[in-house]
Amino acid sequence: MSCIAVIDFETTGGSPALGDRATEVAIVILEDGRPVERFQSLMNAGRPIPAFISQLTGITNAMVAAAPPAGQVMREAARFVGELPMAAHNAAFDRRFWQAELALAGLAAPHPFICTVMLSRRLYPDAPSHRLGDLASYHRLPSTGQAHRALADAEMAAHLLGRMQDDLKHAGLGPGSEGRCDHDWLMRVQALPKQRVAQMLAGTR
Repeated sequence: MSCIAVIDFETTGGSPALGDRATEVAIVILEDGRPVERFQSLMNAGRPIPAFISQLTGITNAMVAAAPPAGQVMREAARFVGELPMAAHNAAFDRRFWQAELALAGLAAPHPFICTVMLSRRLYPDAPSHRLGDLASYHRLPSTGQAHRALADAEMAAHLLGRMQDDLKHAGLGPGSEGRCDHDWLMRVQALPKQRVAQMLAGTR
């Protein structure tokens, strides 16, 4: 069994270093390429949400005012993830908030991350773009709900990652006789130069 926790945050802005905080978190557990468990919660971090963010996400100040405290939500999220490795679309963004929010809750965040943006640029260089919604349309992935809400985006990223694992297996690029494309293997793929991955894929056609 190979499990990965796929995470998405909605936030008040782009950088916890500038005081931005999370307003919603969702996590989807991917088991052998298939979504099997889900965690989602709004969270109250005591920061106002700019109007343009509310317009984008639909998350209002009133909604987060009625939500559980951020520290409580993050402790629940950490228990849900446990020691699983993690993934996100544009992982640098979500990893920063995962680490920052867990630190404020008094918890460590040692989890390694893979990035479905980096992987998509290597596996699908002909895609019209590497935005999550565009990749979902490109691959005809299942509809998961309203974009820019954490659970819908985490579900979509999980389906995308499952598709990537399947494509690597079918290309014979997974390690071992079963072609298992686990988190460690995906980390190696995303670290390779794009041209090297293209050569590997071309060699399987």
